[in-house]
Amino acid sequence: MKKRRQFDAEFKREVIRMVKDQHLSVSEVGQTMGLGETAIRSWVKQYEADLDGSVGLGKPLSLEQQRIRVLEAEVRQLRSDNDLLKKASAFFARELR
Repeated sequence: MKKRRQFDAEFKREVIRMVKDQHLSVSEVGQTMGLGETAIRSWVKQYEADLDGSVGLGKPLSLEQQRIRVLEAEVRQLRSDNDLLKKASAFFARELR
């Protein structure tokens, strides 16, 4: 069975730059880099979704979208922690009466 290759976000951004900035075709980039055209098209689509601010299919490729996802996760955690603290303070306030 063939092992699936993993690529980091920086590598994917470089491939996307070749397609978008250097105006190379997906097939040219695929042949040059030894990549499948479907993967490249998927990365480009994800990157464009990131730039539009919409949620794409996989991990975000743009640095801004990566940072946004991290911050959104932190906000969710902080809200959860805050709710827990509110409940705990209400509980202890009742106990002191």
